[in-house]
Amino acid sequence: MDGIILVNKEKDMTSRDVVNIVSKVCHTKKVGHTGTLDPMATGLLVVCVGRATKLVEILTSDEKEYIATMLFGVQTDTKDVMGKVLKEISCKVKKEDVNKVLKSFITTYEQEVPIYSAVKINGKKLYEYARSHETISLPKRKVTIKSLDMIDFKEGEKPILKFYTKVSKGTYIRSLVEDIAKKLNTIGTMSALTRTKVGLFSLNDANTIDEIKENQFKLYSIYDVLSSMYETRVITGELEKKVINGSKIENKEDLDMVLFVNQNKEPIALYKKEQELLKCYKMLMIKK
Repeated sequence: MDGIILVNKEKDMTSRDVVNIVSKVCHTKKVGHTGTLDPMATGLLVVCVGRATKLVEILTSDEKEYIATMLFGVQTDTKDVMGKVLKEISCKVKKEDVNKVLKSFITTYEQEVPIYSAVKINGKKLYEYARSHETISLPKRKVTIKSLDMIDFKEGEKPILKFYTKVSKGTYIRSLVEDIAKKLNTIGTMSALTRTKVGLFSLNDANTIDEIKENQFKLYSIYDVLSSMYETRVITGELEKKVINGSKIENKEDLDMVLFVNQNKEPIALYKKEQELLKCYKMLMIKK
């Protein structure tokens, strides 16, 4: 089985749990996802099966959309309500001030990676440093917040903010929540998170865990996905042979990226522009 499955991950499941379920149902170990969701988070997990695992890198690079809830007045070690509370205060923030701060984050900035994450430093995952109480300088990543809009705001001693955001690859919403609180001169932590979109994929089209277990899910083909993302060309004869062999070819149309398929619409390879030529980026066909 080769293709992409959209999964609506449930709360308290790890992304690995979802991969294991798909692996069992599809009878293959060649399963991967395009971006981890923490156990407390719900929503869209894009899972690649079989030859489609070659697309993980491509699909991971897409922007993502989320609906998040943050609780003001609380700070935890994990930057969400699942962690150990480090500090708790009463705080009052005004709705209009929150709106101004949200607008100010629609930019590109250096975001600190959370200590409780799988990012590796010197071959060791950050959460391993945290669990062994080792001090480590946390890395920063350049991220882009493309949209950030308030959905709801409840006042009180510990106000609650619900917002929608569209972000670039590698953005941690937990860190964004803390950064929003800091800019309002207070503290805050993430209390809920749902991923609603990954690139061209939407949570509305996702399968439930029960549907997957019952083998009642939709499988998107490699052709369906890539042809909706890139220019697609049907090739035959000598050109098809060259592409099957991964040879560089002329870029007559000056394309940045192109999907080559055979007459049966079976994907052969994804080619990328290299100076005046096209070079094989991902070989998708199994050579016979």
